Amino acid sequence: MATAPPSLHATTVGNLCLGSAPDSWGVWFPEDEHQVPYTRFLEELVRAGYAWLELGPYGCLPTDPQRLKAELDARGLEVSGGTAFGALHRPGEWDAMLAHVRQVAALTAAAGAHHLVFIPPMYRDEKTGAFTESPELTAGQWAGFGRADRLGSLLLEEYDVRLVVHPHADSHIQTQAEIERLLNESDSRYTNLCLDTGHVAYGGGDNLDLIRRFGERVGYVHIKQMDAAILAQVAAEDLSFGEAVKRGVCVSPPVGVPKPADVIAELARLDAELFVIVEHDLYPCAPEVPLPIAISTREHLAGSGLSGTRRPNFDR
Repeated sequence: MATAPPSLHATTVGNLCLGSAPDSWGVWFPEDEHQVPYTRFLEELVRAGYAWLELGPYGCLPTDPQRLKAELDARGLEVSGGTAFGALHRPGEWDAMLAHVRQVAALTAAAGAHHLVFIPPMYRDEKTGAFTESPELTAGQWAGFGRADRLGSLLLEEYDVRLVVHPHADSHIQTQAEIERLLNESDSRYTNLCLDTGHVAYGGGDNLDLIRRFGERVGYVHIKQMDAAILAQVAAEDLSFGEAVKRGVCVSPPVGVPKPADVIAELARLDAELFVIVEHDLYPCAPEVPLPIAISTREHLAGSGLSGTRRPNFDR
């Protein structure tokens, strides 16, 4: 593994770099009346003590590279990665999806970042909870996820950006079996995992087991916790993820599953340098809600050994 350059800011856990995301400020969409302005997100991100951010839904932050750079430089912020949504299991949408992913990848690369978090679409509407397609894929649809390697190869070759696929509640990559199948049927050169600890727990998976058995495929991390009691309501009442979020399924540490300290300890054993990005699903929320949560979460993670801002070196 490459040696990191010297820095005034060293991680307590030397291979992990902490950041946060627009999601932790209730930002789920490029524009929405229930979301805070991007300037408030950036200003409060700094007040909360973070130096790194993920770009979030394309359009929620400036998409002109120079304007984005100016906004970030003015606040001493750096970018860990970009975020894109796309349906690999719908072959008729490949061209439109690729055009969108290229936009995100270009902005990500221009911001000096090297990861693109790719999120499969939800099969239930984020706001209404209505089913928009079947939760079960046909064999032909599942084969579409083989296009992840094609996408990852393109991103790496053309943008020097690494594809990390993000399991998500109410999506076709949600359960541990689905995550493992994706990893087992893809090429580690082009497709790796954004381990979202909260979504893995939501889907009934075991984060620590995934890290131990697939650690070499963990290329990026979203860290969050879920309320076990509300997860039980999800199962009993067949709740959509949007409804679960409204009920407060995403909670601040130290409550919730999994325990951040356990996740951090396992990640620290990996021979890789990783961004660990805080996500706290809050949509919709009052504007004053996110900042105290962001501060308390950062403080708890620091107490669990994760407090750094050093730029990671990547060997894959």
